[in-house]
Amino acid sequence: MTSVKDVYNFIDSFAPFDSQQQWDNSGILVGEPNRIIVRVGVTLDITPQTVDFAVARGVDLIVSHHPIIFKPQKSFTDESIAYRLAVKGISAICTHTSLDSAAGGVNDVLAAVLGLKRVEPLIVLEGEAPILRAGFVSKMRAIELASVTAEALGGESYALRYCDPGKTIETVAVCGGAGKDFIDDVINAGIDAYITGDVGYHDFIYALEKGLTLIAAGHHETENPVVEGIAGMLRKQFEGVDIVVINQSQPVKYFVISD
Repeated sequence: MTSVKDVYNFIDSFAPFDSQQQWDNSGILVGEPNRIIVRVGVTLDITPQTVDFAVARGVDLIVSHHPIIFKPQKSFTDESIAYRLAVKGISAICTHTSLDSAAGGVNDVLAAVLGLKRVEPLIVLEGEAPILRAGFVSKMRAIELASVTAEALGGESYALRYCDPGKTIETVAVCGGAGKDFIDDVINAGIDAYITGDVGYHDFIYALEKGLTLIAAGHHETENPVVEGIAGMLRKQFEGVDIVVINQSQPVKYFVISD
């Protein structure tokens, strides 16, 4: 029989929870560690739709990337998703920045999906688990890298944003999700291009000034590929447990005007 704690320990073996950033909140966030489970749902976010799916499919445990409890909560009512899980007896394990930095985690999967070669961790702070990955591509221009990225990650009516300082690109750094805080680290490492999920207008201006091709490819798009990876690892480890992927629709809608 498999317990919530068994799944936690397995995830901890390849994405150690003690490697998470100080501001993060990863781990068993809802439920009983010793509860026996028969069905696990894997998803990026735990939303009301995620809970509805879990209840309908008899899911005992949800493994998600984004924490269901992140900021301090002053109440725990029936409007809280964590409350709904607890009432239904569904546990939640969230593996956030610990999965970002893990071998085979968010950014290794993203680098593989984008076709980067000779991928290595990009050290930002000594002593901290490296979140970013850097690798090589065949020589190309910014618009070509943007096209490759859109083809690899995009869906219907998908539109990424990028800036073009006019330089040839050979080296690329990646960070799924909200990676704008690492822009200076990428520049200081001498990387030609940086692909992440979310950046702001002024980040593009700054990148242009510094000669960095910057691509904002979407928070959901850059992180969601890891969900299938986690599900695959869980299936291999826990053969007696039913592992299902809880598909999540992109919450951000893109309006694209065709030529």
